[in-house]
Amino acid sequence: MSPKILYMKRFFTESEERLNAFYKLLNNPGKFVITSHQNPDGDAFGSSLGLYFFLKSFDIHKITVISPTDHTDFLGWMPGVKDVLNFESSAKEQARQLISEADAIFCLDFSSLGRLKDMEELVRNSSAVKVLIDHHQEPDQFADFVFWNELASSTCELVYQLIEALDLTGRISLDAANCLYTGILTDTGSFKFDSTGPEVHRIAGELLRKGVRPNKINRDLFDTNSFDRLRLLGYVLSKKMVYLPEYRVAYMKISESELKQYNSKNGETEGIVNYGLSIKDAVMSVIFIEKDQMIKISFRSVDEFSVSQLARDHFSGGGHHNAAGGKSDLNLEETEQKFLNLLPFYKNQLLSQPKS
Repeated sequence: MSPKILYMKRFFTESEERLNAFYKLLNNPGKFVITSHQNPDGDAFGSSLGLYFFLKSFDIHKITVISPTDHTDFLGWMPGVKDVLNFESSAKEQARQLISEADAIFCLDFSSLGRLKDMEELVRNSSAVKVLIDHHQEPDQFADFVFWNELASSTCELVYQLIEALDLTGRISLDAANCLYTGILTDTGSFKFDSTGPEVHRIAGELLRKGVRPNKINRDLFDTNSFDRLRLLGYVLSKKMVYLPEYRVAYMKISESELKQYNSKNGETEGIVNYGLSIKDAVMSVIFIEKDQMIKISFRSVDEFSVSQLARDHFSGGGHHNAAGGKSDLNLEETEQKFLNLLPFYKNQLLSQPKS
């Protein structure tokens, strides 16, 4: 197992030697690969593409964004998304070659190389300089340059702060700004999560000065649904949601056959778990989704209840204090029962949270 970085944050820019080495990396022509975690969300693609446009402004590098898996449809509008290589597609061999020839690999929005799925060993074994920019808990120590803060709202916030630390915000184009704003918006839950502090709003304001139109991004992200997704959402909320007031926990489970029934595409279950937290006094919401012979689990919580700890301890997962993911190799019913059997051990913590 890789050693862990034990600090709350780590910025290579605070070392003059490392900062000068990074300037040298940026100012010499190179082959750069940018990647993020499998099943990329708004912050993964926002940070990757925001950095992509920033690096393109130097006009000396060959830069490619490679995603371990395909992206969700609701991110298809983003600038530069059509140039992203999907490692699981016919472009796999091209992606392999780009990784093997890379001078630098920028690893964004993940703390462990295990989040790269089939790309993990390729990146791990690459001789390229590795740059980690991330805000997830307990990152593995694999990178040469680390710009990490567990308390940051998003990786997009950190990308902006890195560019600012380099005194190069003038190189942030409108395309880069739109991407960075998108990641901040999605990972803060539209500026409503606890991670939304003054710094987040300051950066958002700077991105607006670049020409970002919040109403357009909000519509592209949240107000453009397929008819089938709305039908699936209605079905899940009316038929599949369970609320356990004795634990202040809501949960939902969706089988693969139900996903097929509603023609669900990749990413169309994104965000459904958040509805459970809208129940008055709910502390935790969980969704179990059966797909590809595995159960994918998303956890959300409020206040001081740590779903990242729960996910790490019992479901091979992790993430943030109030937003985490996990998985189970048990079937859907067995996973549900395992979860229910755990709740008595967390009852005191759940009930001790402030009521709305």
